[in-house]
Amino acid sequence: MATEERIVVIGAGVSGLTTAVVLAESGLLVHVIADELPGHTSLAAGAMWGPYLVEPRDKVAQWSQRSLEVFGELASDSATGVRLTSGIEASRHADAPPEWATALPGFRPCETAELPPGFTSGYRFTIPLIDMPVYLDYLQRRVADAGARVEQRRLRSLPEAGPAAAIVICTGMGAHNLVPDPDLRPILGQHVVVANPGLTDFFSEDTGLSSDLLCIYPHGDTVVLGGTAIDGFGDLDPDDAAADAILARCTLIEPRLADAQIVEHRIGVRPTRDIVRVESDRLLDGTPVVHNYGHGGAGVTLSWGCAENVLTLLSER
Repeated sequence: MATEERIVVIGAGVSGLTTAVVLAESGLLVHVIADELPGHTSLAAGAMWGPYLVEPRDKVAQWSQRSLEVFGELASDSATGVRLTSGIEASRHADAPPEWATALPGFRPCETAELPPGFTSGYRFTIPLIDMPVYLDYLQRRVADAGARVEQRRLRSLPEAGPAAAIVICTGMGAHNLVPDPDLRPILGQHVVVANPGLTDFFSEDTGLSSDLLCIYPHGDTVVLGGTAIDGFGDLDPDDAAADAILARCTLIEPRLADAQIVEHRIGVRPTRDIVRVESDRLLDGTPVVHNYGHGGAGVTLSWGCAENVLTLLSER
């Protein structure tokens, strides 16, 4: 691979790997450089498709819809870690359903008897649920099959990527210092993974802007329980009190979780901006750059749409 022909993708979380797949499968010579393979934050995700709390609204709608289409296709292969799963999103207030939910398969308002105590409204629908360790393994295999080169190396500056036809920045919070981008901030998230006591449906509470989340995502033998969203915090040490609170919240909704064995704790930092950054730029030496980061808690949801947007931007350059 000639260095001047390379498209360098920096980062190997869900955004970086998906972008590498899209670019390499389009015929471009792709070189992935990342200090974590795969990215730690993506491994910690739940993960359920859903365009939560991200802007700009019009582009987010397009990006998330494209990702929904791709995840629907991937769900036909169990090796991808993607499954179409039925479940309930509920609220303790009489809220209208989010616009993105009403068009999903099986959408309907819940009967009162279907809701846990204390909840006043809810909606059932079918949605992609993604087992992230399995899914990231799948993406890495697909990157390799497409002929991309993958290198584990920490970059302290963009010029360290070496001569390239273009650079794509998918570094999540790493972009704060690497770009640099002072508008990027961390939102800490923690999940508890337990042995599955027999759950098949997901449950999620619409908690708005609260830092205490409630989600139950079954993935075969395990269930991912969440969670937290602590704005401005990036400490990845497990918080035992937060984990206990997560377990308590989820057990109130699903009593079968009371005696479930804890498998692991997953902690990650959602790289958040007021507006997701997918746009073209240039280095001082003229090298084209495309930014693809700042997805907050919707990185999985936006991944395929944003990756295809990156390809379009590179084609225009």
